[in-house]
Amino acid sequence: MPQVLDRFRSSTLGWLVGTLAGWGTCFLFLLGLAGTFYFLAQGMLAGAAWVAPLLLVVAIVVLILKWFENLGIAYEVTEDRLILHKGILRKSIDEIELYRVKDVRIDFSIVNQLADIGTISIASSDETTRDAPLVIRDVAQARARREKLRELVNTARRTRGVREIDMHGDPAEPPLG
Repeated sequence: MPQVLDRFRSSTLGWLVGTLAGWGTCFLFLLGLAGTFYFLAQGMLAGAAWVAPLLLVVAIVVLILKWFENLGIAYEVTEDRLILHKGILRKSIDEIELYRVKDVRIDFSIVNQLADIGTISIASSDETTRDAPLVIRDVAQARARREKLRELVNTARRTRGVREIDMHGDPAEPPLG
């Protein structure tokens, strides 16, 4: 069995600190918490006082759902494969052969950069990504992971003697045949 070089999940803490949605969840939580304590201190449990605990509960539910979403998929990188472990109760394992990877892209906003997270997109000729790229959101240390993945892709291609050839026809010329 190949040695695992890296194992990671999307980062819930990174999402919380490094995205506007995460900031909004934190804001809802703090607003709900402050409001709940305020209304309890005032002895007001009737009227619109129920809004503050509701905000608190919504923020907690959003955080729990995001945590379960991130818990449901893990990524392993070996010298020749990217392995996806999906599921909590019902599990599946999918693999992308690194020599088939065509492009590794990273996207990040200004807020993502503050938290050192990013979104890695992987396009390959593998069945897993034939229809759409594999998108891994909220990856901690995304730049370093992308660079390592690119190095491993190039090494896997050299080891297998595979070369990537882009074939683009001239749209002005009719197809042969």
